[in-house]
Amino acid sequence: MMKSMTRTIKRCAAILAGAVWLVTAVACASAQESQESPPAWQQIPADQPTAAPSAAPLTSAQLDQLTAPIALYSDPLLGMILTAATYPLEVVEAARWLDADNHASLAGDELNAALAQEGWDTSVKALVAVPEVLRMMNENLEWTEQLGDAFLAQQSDVMDSIQRLRQRAAASGALQSSPQEAVSTEEGDVIIEPASPDVIYVPCYTPVVYGPWPWPDYPAFYFPPPAGFCYPGPLISFGIGFGIIGPYWGWGRWNWPGHGFYVAHRGPHRGPIPMRPWAHDPAHRHGVPYRDMATAKRYLGPNASTLRGYRGYPTNPAQAPSPGVVPRVAPSQRWVAPEPARSAPPAFESFGSGSRVRSEAARGSFSRSVPGPRGGGGHPGGGGHPGGGRPPH
Repeated sequence: MMKSMTRTIKRCAAILAGAVWLVTAVACASAQESQESPPAWQQIPADQPTAAPSAAPLTSAQLDQLTAPIALYSDPLLGMILTAATYPLEVVEAARWLDADNHASLAGDELNAALAQEGWDTSVKALVAVPEVLRMMNENLEWTEQLGDAFLAQQSDVMDSIQRLRQRAAASGALQSSPQEAVSTEEGDVIIEPASPDVIYVPCYTPVVYGPWPWPDYPAFYFPPPAGFCYPGPLISFGIGFGIIGPYWGWGRWNWPGHGFYVAHRGPHRGPIPMRPWAHDPAHRHGVPYRDMATAKRYLGPNASTLRGYRGYPTNPAQAPSPGVVPRVAPSQRWVAPEPARSAPPAFESFGSGSRVRSEAARGSFSRSVPGPRGGGGHPGGGGHPGGGRPPH
């Protein structure tokens, strides 16, 4: 019996030793493979589609948190902000242009002539007329980019969020017609129009105008106004008015019941100016990654799902960066638009994707208010706010 027990013990020891050897061999092989194998994007052909997780749609709480700072802006200004937010690098370029070479002092024909030399989207040029709005977007790039991504992926939901907040502000008594803005209701939707078509006033308010905030885990963002511009309180106040830039305003219209934003069709026509749905132009994206694969495919086509594009590398070898130039590498789970055929201003030669722009430009004012539940993303605050600047002309 002792011999039988001895044989059993030896057999178990042998089996255990074999298992230990097998586990060790597999671990070593995996370590060697991870050290010697090229990255996954180099192993898969650039034209082979790959699956990637889609970003979950933003909830009502997250959308209300994003739109709270601008939901009570007039409809024309709101349209310019949301469309321009889909081109965050051009917002940065325009803000820097405005603060350079005395451009802020330009007005009238001189300003029109100067803007005509720039290749920015019309919505970005329009915001030059409202400099503090442009600076607010520039100084809070994380918010700007997320707002633009939400508008691209969930336009109807963003519009619902704006109406939801407007109705809360109206119910609290804070949103009313004034000498600066005309507030009305059509088919249950709240419409806000400038009192004068040639002057834009930017409302100044705190989240208290919405009454009790319904999303305690997603507090409303708030960007304090510049000192001396206005004094936000329980109601809405206004600073000075901004004269619009004629060629770049008046082309957008909201269809609130139909959840659409429409733009004037510029071309030969008779009678009323025809309107068509606004369309995002990826050529003005300049390498900023889209939020998810579905949005990228909508604007970049089916090749947006290649692994190299998913990682931010050029899908065409001819687009590869020159030696010494940092490529635009997207963060994980984001998608990159191809670089348009234009040379960037010197100030942007060292910039990469949107996140790199944020770090390079040292715009840290938003770092305390990243969207997310309390405790995981900071608190609202920081940055500029619309107000001040050039008087009407």
